[in-house]
Amino acid sequence: MSVEPVVTVADLEAMPDDNNRYEVIDGELLMSKSPGVPHQAVSMNLSYLFSKYLDLNPQGRVFAATGIILSDIDAVIPDLVFIRRERLPEVIDGDRIVAAPDLVIEILSPGPDNRRRDRVVKRQLYAKFGVKEYWIIDLENKLVEAFVLKDRSLDSCANLGLNDTIRSTVLTGFEAPVSAIFSL
Repeated sequence: MSVEPVVTVADLEAMPDDNNRYEVIDGELLMSKSPGVPHQAVSMNLSYLFSKYLDLNPQGRVFAATGIILSDIDAVIPDLVFIRRERLPEVIDGDRIVAAPDLVIEILSPGPDNRRRDRVVKRQLYAKFGVKEYWIIDLENKLVEAFVLKDRSLDSCANLGLNDTIRSTVLTGFEAPVSAIFSL
């Protein structure tokens, strides 16, 4: 039985840029291709909806595709994160996010390995480090699944389709039609 070497955040930072996205979870190196147009359109739609809301309700900041270092062997690049204003100093160190954001959003990439990573592996990782709310955006089925942290587990609290409205438990008062997330 061979044991794979543990990959650290330092190893990840030393890798050359080859236009792929690399993450490390529990010391395992994971790679994904750059996102396509539908993925980016949904990310931009969400960024717009959050920015519009936060202009009127300055509760914190939203960041897109920003790396998060959670430990020496856990570094991920979620699609969007929200950090409450009062937590910004503890979560951001220089140009890095070094603690759990309040809300993390992952837009599912095609393929069973990517879907499993976001639905299982990252969900467990985000719960372990205390992310309060997690959204998974399913492009293929035009669904949003929302999870809320309860007893160190991110539990499903909503499965929403195009006719539904998404609300956040950490971004007080935010709501948006799910259809606005998927409009092209």
